[in-house]
Amino acid sequence: MRKLITGLALLLAGASSALAGTWDDVLAKARGQTVYWNAWGGDPTTNDFIAWVGQTVLHHYGVKLVQVKLNDTADAVTRVLAEKTAGRASGGTVDLIWINGANFAAMKRQGLLFGPFSQELPNYPLVDARGKPTTTTDFSVPVEGMESPWEMAQFVFVYDSAKLPAPPKTIAALLDWAKAHPGRFSYPQPPDFFGLTFLKQVLVDLTPDKSVLQQPASDANFATVTAPLWAYIDALRPYLWRQGKAYPKSGPDQRQLLSDGEIDIALSFTPFEAATSIAQHLLPATARVYVLNGGTIGNTNFVAIPFNASAKEGAMVVANFLLSPEAQARAQDPRYLGDFTVLDLDKLSADQRAAFAAIPPNPAVPTNAELGTQLLEPHESWMRRIQQEWIRRYSGG
Repeated sequence: MRKLITGLALLLAGASSALAGTWDDVLAKARGQTVYWNAWGGDPTTNDFIAWVGQTVLHHYGVKLVQVKLNDTADAVTRVLAEKTAGRASGGTVDLIWINGANFAAMKRQGLLFGPFSQELPNYPLVDARGKPTTTTDFSVPVEGMESPWEMAQFVFVYDSAKLPAPPKTIAALLDWAKAHPGRFSYPQPPDFFGLTFLKQVLVDLTPDKSVLQQPASDANFATVTAPLWAYIDALRPYLWRQGKAYPKSGPDQRQLLSDGEIDIALSFTPFEAATSIAQHLLPATARVYVLNGGTIGNTNFVAIPFNASAKEGAMVVANFLLSPEAQARAQDPRYLGDFTVLDLDKLSADQRAAFAAIPPNPAVPTNAELGTQLLEPHESWMRRIQQEWIRRYSGG
């Protein structure tokens, strides 16, 4: 037993080696640094939240935060990989990435990440790792301290309750509804994340043994397991908006179609989508979200630090602030962002919990009970193969 404990201590010591010195040392080195946060820039609400984070960390810690707005997270991954290939082991152009899923798996696999670091952040013990297991496993890939969680997400369907009082709440019912209401549903064109998530949701619903999706997809099983998915999409396609000959390019584009009355159901990965869209006058006050009867896919959004980041200490400071009760409460407030917290509220002080309790109630925000079961994301390899297969089958119009 003594040898086991000693070995574990050495392992933990090695795991924490990414943090050089104390947290005070990190704060001292971070002051004056500029952190280039590469993050998807397609949502004004998220951009405004990141700007607020930047103002706050500059005021409190002297860290300047610059958002590099991405259309696709893979662009930042490609840049870091190119720098590694060129031998640029330090002074990298990317300091922090909003990342998860296939992009995290690719960076972890190719040695492109700094860390482990997340469990060394002072605010990390507040994370609800037990109650929210996707904070430690990303698309079935163990996080192992190589990225830090900052917001929870769950796949939802968005609709106008005044026009659609009884939306379809199963995948089978959605197909029946689409056939009865041709042109009133669509999904963003893959490789858009929302579009791919819709495909994965259909796959999860139609796969009897869901455990197979937690293992890597292979040449031996991909065609067989996904056959029901493609049969469903083939049946759905003629009844889509524009008969499936064109697709909205992104989630915001699809939300605009819903606002314009061209479709009746849109997709999102935040249960606060209706509330935040109403607040920004992007959707009518009767907009609501719902999930399927059997639950929908959920995951966690993370930030990671590339192995050659120029401002590793500053990036750690930003990641730690994102886990602060102050930032998490603001993020959960639909007036500012609208994403459920990654924290365990029972671990917070009374004053810290009060910030969450003070968030005004909103009829467009579902309760935890209404969100139902949060289903696991398939292993990231399924998404890559599904994307390729969808493009092969349907991108020709």
